[in-house]
Formats: sequence, structure tokens, C-alpha cells
Amino acid sequence: MKRTLAIATVFFILAASWPPPASAYLADTTIPQGGGCPQLDRWNLSVASPLNRRWSTSLPSTPQTVLTLASAGSGAQITEIAQAISDSFGVWYGVSGTTFNATTYPGLIGPLGQVSAANSCTDDQQNNVDGLNTICFNEPSEGFTSGVLAFTRILTANSPGASVGSSAPASFAGQILDADTLFRGDGQATFATPGALAAPAGVGAYDLESLLTHEIGHWLGFDHSAVWRAIMFPFAPPPGQFLGDRPTAQIPDGPLADDDRTGIRVLYPDPNDAVNVGEIRGRVVPANPFALALLPSPSPGSFVTGIFGAQVVAVDASTGAVIAGALSGWSCNASSPPLQFDGSYDLARLPVGHSYVLYAEPLSGLAGPGDFSVAFSDFCSANAAPPCTTPAANTNFNARILPGP
Repeated sequence: MKRTLAIATVFFILAASWPPPASAYLADTTIPQGGGCPQLDRWNLSVASPLNRRWSTSLPSTPQTVLTLASAGSGAQITEIAQAISDSFGVWYGVSGTTFNATTYPGLIGPLGQVSAANSCTDDQQNNVDGLNTICFNEPSEGFTSGVLAFTRILTANSPGASVGSSAPASFAGQILDADTLFRGDGQATFATPGALAAPAGVGAYDLESLLTHEIGHWLGFDHSAVWRAIMFPFAPPPGQFLGDRPTAQIPDGPLADDDRTGIRVLYPDPNDAVNVGEIRGRVVPANPFALALLPSPSPGSFVTGIFGAQVVAVDASTGAVIAGALSGWSCNASSPPLQFDGSYDLARLPVGHSYVLYAEPLSGLAGPGDFSVAFSDFCSANAAPPCTTPAANTNFNARILPGP
């Protein structure tokens, strides 16, 4: 869930002059105040401004929802949960080829702070937008509808100079200013640290580390991924199980899938990375060019001319691994908006020296269009110039393989 801060514009950020298509790995975006192309949501990485992380040590006790090997209410329990949080951040911090990396920006993340108040996150009633980035386990919220285990709220700037609470003024539209994650604490679900998950008591609990790593992905600016193995897939592993491998000193990003690694390289690319620089761009269009003619125009001067919301994946031809996924959708020329819903996609930051097989398919599996509603709605807003309406994801098509040359 994301809210955009509306304040007076100080400066505009100039976007690239070529029309960028929908990026590989679906990321959330923000429409700049006054209109323009959607800008990727991301942090302003600066050694001078470390990511201010903290968590609330207020934990539900009746019933206990966060299971640990250490005794409930002890200092050792607090240490065990803090370690799980730090390890989950370290998963993303351990990906090579990004600027969100210990080598590129040592000390970027900063220390993990602690607070004791139960309502330290952005709760519905108090609207506590403080510019601090907090994880809470004991805070009620209207966001906990049926089946929701945890969720993250993101506040972004829609213009340079915007700030909230203790955050520094934003340098660009789309800059993340505040992130808060809430875990369900009403007794309808239990979560276990890695040690507790392996114990008999953890059989019916959800893996805290898997869920934390997923929610921290939202902190970084990601929406969901339709790749089943990805940590950003919108559904948690079953109770008693975890995704991927546990992080280690040798492989800190072990829980991630290749799709996750590609995603963070897209959002925070390392200019010195010479390996993950491949790119596949294109459009998903219907075989019959008149198939989309009757769809309503999203905005004046804009038409639906391609398949919106198709899942496009690049598979390594030698290993069968899904290296990156994207949802086809749109392109936008910063010098001449509006968005064009032309079925464009861009699979960027692919490892070079590999051959890839490309697949396109409807978004009609376990992950459906509703799991990407926030990202889809971000493409259009009242701030868009001219105003537009995001078309519905197209799931009524059959992909076919054309003969090669």
C-alpha cells in the first residue's frame, strides 16, 4: 500500500527523452506533481543518509504470535528477533551488481533501532507519518483483511523538495520517504524465527525470515512478481516451510530467486557492473490488430494498442532458470506524454554471455491481476497530464510460437 505526498513543486526532474517501457520486475511508480511519466519508487542512496531502520519490541503475548527459541519476554527473545530482521535486510544487501550493496555503500543501512511503543508504525487511526521506517508486530490495522499476514505501507514524494517527519527533502519524484511493515498480531497467525521454525512448536507457524525478506522488498520499491519461486511472489510459503536457502556469510542472498536479483539490479543498478548489462525489449501485441479497437481510450491521445498485463519471462536456455519477469504494459515519452498502453516490456540487467528463451502468457495463474492492483493503479492518477485510466489486464489471449528464421 502506498500513499503519495502532495506538496508544492520546487524543481522538476528531467526524465530520459526516449520512451521507457514497463521495466523488468514490476516496481511501484509515482506520477510527478504536475504530470509526466511514472517514476520508479526507490530510495535516495547516500552514505550521508543511511536507511533509518527500527522495530517495535512490543510483542503480542496472549496468544504469543512471534515464536522464538528464547523464552518469551526475555532479552534473548528480543535479540533473536532482531537477528532475523537484520538477516532479512542482509539478503537484499548481499546481491552483487547493485548500489544497495555493502561493497558499494558500506554502512548504508545503519544500525537497527528499537522502540517500545505498540503503535510505532503508520496506523490507520493516528495517521502517524513520521519519516521513520518501522516494523511492528503488535499493532492493529484495517489492512488485516482475511488472509493478510503482513503488509507494508510506503510514502513517496511526488516532487523534489518533499519531506515528511524526520525524512530529508526528496531529490526526485518517486523517492521513498517512509516505509512501515505491520505483521498480524491478533492470534490468527503465528510467525517463527528460523531456529523456532525448526523446533516442534514451529510446525504450524509461518517463517518470519521469508515474510520479512518479502516485505523488505516492498520497502525497496518492488511490487509483486508472478514468478513462483521469487521471494516477491504474493503468497507466503506454507507453515513450517521457507523459501530458497537460508542466508549464509558465503551466500547472503540465498533466499532470493534470479528474478529477485534482477529486480534490485534494475532499481539500484551499479554503474561499474559489467556482467548484468543485457537487455531484451519488445511489445506483446495481438495477432489481429483490430482485437483491441473497441477498448476505451485511457486518455486523450492515448489508445490501447498492445496486450496490457501479460507475463513475459526470460529463461536461461542452458539452465532453465527464470532470470527475469515483467508485465507488458506501457511506454512513455517524457517530452510528449501521455502514456501509451502499447504492450511494451523491458527485461533489463540480464547477465551477458547467455542465450535466453522468451515466453509470454496471460496473468491467469495463482498470481492474478488483483495481486498487482497497486502497481497498475500507479500508472494513472489525478496528477497525470492529461488524466488517464489504466486499462484492465488482458487475460483473454493464447500465446503461440512463431517459426524462427
